[in-house]
Amino acid sequence: MATKQHIVEAPVVETIDGITTGANLIIYNDDVNTFEHVIECLVRICNHDFIQAEQSATIIHYKGKSIVKTGTYGELAAMCQALCDEGLSAVIGE
Repeated sequence: MATKQHIVEAPVVETIDGITTGANLIIYNDDVNTFEHVIECLVRICNHDFIQAEQSATIIHYKGKSIVKTGTYGELAAMCQALCDEGLSAVIGE
């Protein structure tokens, strides 16, 4: 999985007929973190079950990034910071 990013971008909030659709928590691939570490972080921080975390880690590895959680900026900000504190490249964006 590549370089560490400690970036929290401005929230991307869209509305469809006046309903807020929210923001996305994205993790990028890097060459530093192991699958096991990414999976453990997703389970502990994002409340994924093991299968969901394993699938997300695989997508991150092969596609370069993956949306791992959606919600409001407020809901995602603490998770994003916790993932960055664990050395993952996480951002809130589109």
